[in-house]
Amino acid sequence: MSAENITSSFDFILLGLLVNSQATGVVFVIIFAIFVAAVTANMIMIFLIQVDFRLHTPMYFLLSQLSIMDTLFICTTVPKLLIDMVSKEKAISFVACGIQIFLYATIVGSEFFLLGLMAYDRYVAVCNPLRYPVLMNKKVCLLLAAGAWFGGSLDGFLLTPIIMKFPYCGSRNINHFFCEIPAVLKLACADTSLYETLMYICCVLMLLIPISIISASYSLILLTVHRMRSAEGRKKAFTTCSSHLTVVSIFYGAAIYTYMLPQSFHTPEKDKVVSAFYTIVTPMLNPLIYSLRNKDVTGAFKKIFARCSSAQKVATTDI
Repeated sequence: MSAENITSSFDFILLGLLVNSQATGVVFVIIFAIFVAAVTANMIMIFLIQVDFRLHTPMYFLLSQLSIMDTLFICTTVPKLLIDMVSKEKAISFVACGIQIFLYATIVGSEFFLLGLMAYDRYVAVCNPLRYPVLMNKKVCLLLAAGAWFGGSLDGFLLTPIIMKFPYCGSRNINHFFCEIPAVLKLACADTSLYETLMYICCVLMLLIPISIISASYSLILLTVHRMRSAEGRKKAFTTCSSHLTVVSIFYGAAIYTYMLPQSFHTPEKDKVVSAFYTIVTPMLNPLIYSLRNKDVTGAFKKIFARCSSAQKVATTDI
């Protein structure tokens, strides 16, 4: 019996990351390991920022928001992917697919805005250090984070209802490992050109605003760094900014490929590889990029680790 007959008429079938591959077991282990590493690394980052008073700064507050987004991001797609890799039925209900699209669009949109705001934070810290505590006080940080989440949710609320209203009267096989909008749209038995234009405009705006902030911020940062006389100050500024630019390049590059390049550049295989990279690999890379190149984060981790080791030794001695 085919998968279409097993599921109801309101189910989709996710064909998965690999179709009829002999390497499914190996890929499952790799993805599961990346998933565990990503969630663990981001949770550790959030924990360290919360418990170490030296990390109670605007930059690390925004970084904690990035870790929250990355955790939610990878949890939106990977658990379902892992289940499908070991299950014969790869169905996802119409409602579950809509929820996945909404969460995915919201988190991606929120991360777009947040990365732009993080560039603004670096601009203020480098170019206006004396006014930094005023310009980036706690209230401002909360408003910036709330604005990023709100902007992302607008993307989710705008795009999701429209795509779920299209009739899907043909094949239910989504040639992807999650309900990504372009893959779902291919199954609609209606003209989706207007929606695709709307989605393109929406993505351009959501990329143009933060990219403009990032470009302006780093242009001013480069001018300020160039005028610095202290070699140590230059090194610190470049280290902090290069970490952020690395994350921006990876995340925005994948988004531009997925949503802005013409269809002639796309194939199902390429789309799945790019999606796997920024939905599975990137959430693991982000905390590593920031922590491995950041003395404050590594110092906080060593401090907590030393405390835990001391507490364990005391407990062992008492026993």
